[in-house]
Amino acid sequence: MKDKPHNGFPDPRCGPATLPLAQGGALTVDRLLTAYEMGIFPWYSEGEPVYWWCPDPRFILLLSDFHYPHGLRRELKKPAWKTTIDTAFDEVIHACAVSPRPGQKGTWITDEMIAAYTQLHRAGFAHSVECWRDGKLAGGLYGVSLGNIFFGESMFHRTTNASKVALARLVDQLKHWGFHSIDCQMPTVHLEAFGAKAISRNSFLDLLKVALKQSTRQGSWANIS
Repeated sequence: MKDKPHNGFPDPRCGPATLPLAQGGALTVDRLLTAYEMGIFPWYSEGEPVYWWCPDPRFILLLSDFHYPHGLRRELKKPAWKTTIDTAFDEVIHACAVSPRPGQKGTWITDEMIAAYTQLHRAGFAHSVECWRDGKLAGGLYGVSLGNIFFGESMFHRTTNASKVALARLVDQLKHWGFHSIDCQMPTVHLEAFGAKAISRNSFLDLLKVALKQSTRQGSWANIS
């Protein structure tokens, strides 16, 4: 690539809109953090090299735009639901890996990805939200936090509405802490229902630059308010 690399990555503003920005390299904590700080994330399938992406447009949920789909507010009031943060990261990421996706064969959450994000979690940058029902994990999500932006990676549900409850809990907590947005990466109808929208890559990278000026809540989120 012609662009001068930054810690192994080219300038994402000059990258392709719908193709990988780069490929290869180990999924180390330092490399992943560098990628996220540049608005880049890994996404590939088993047997492929590591592909790094910064798509244009970018799908993002501004917390100020978050709205509850029909019936979710009522669902959140039911005492059967219990939500926690950072109490079962391993279980959440493994559940996301095996959760079936419409029109998708296999999973992009490979063993290599699981190991890498588990290390990010132990380093205090990756976090999970768990939704419990009758003492069993019913759904959840995980992602990466830097500055006042949360990079959503994946979510799953075993019980109807469980992933929605987990997302609502995350949004409430992030708002309480003064976060600005959740990076949803790729468009989905599911997240659009919550207010997520597509913005240009340059707009996203400008937003990210501002978000990273805020301090990162590094460490476990299990017992902080």
